[in-house]
Amino acid sequence: MKLVFLIGDAAVGKMTVGQELMKITDLRLFHNHMTIEPVIEIFGRYDGKTITELRDVIFKNFAASDNYGMIYTMMMDFDIPSEWEYLEHIKEIFAPYGTEYYYVELVAPQEIRLRRNMTENRLKHKPSKRDVETSNRRLIDDDMNLRCVSYEGEITFENYLRIDNSDTPPELAAKMIKDTFKL
Repeated sequence: MKLVFLIGDAAVGKMTVGQELMKITDLRLFHNHMTIEPVIEIFGRYDGKTITELRDVIFKNFAASDNYGMIYTMMMDFDIPSEWEYLEHIKEIFAPYGTEYYYVELVAPQEIRLRRNMTENRLKHKPSKRDVETSNRRLIDDDMNLRCVSYEGEITFENYLRIDNSDTPPELAAKMIKDTFKL
């Protein structure tokens, strides 16, 4: 089993790169909004506890399956210890299955991410982002209050790749990931 963590700031292109990586590998994509959107639809609001429990069920069942591997997208505030703990929590679910872990961090400046925040693909798969004005405000606020880009050398995991995908098409970023990790 292989588990690719695709980490990055809001609207950096995690889902889109993940979609392209899924096309050229046998990995399956689990982007974080696959649990966020149904919970918002059912509860009428974001409910973190329910989202986390749903993800755990998916992780547990997927880890026990005969699938080749998963791409999981996540936003992470590197200053919050519980974010690092959550990453380890996911790894613990997969550990009994001899899972190999890969970490890809995507980075791009705010102006590019604001443009990407309103792309057709993003809005198609993430209904909660369709109020673009509110979504843009949230992105800007998150940039002021969270640190979702690692410091140079901060991530010391084996199998780590950082891609500035400001000018890198998603297909090329996916190929870089596939080739680097021989997926």
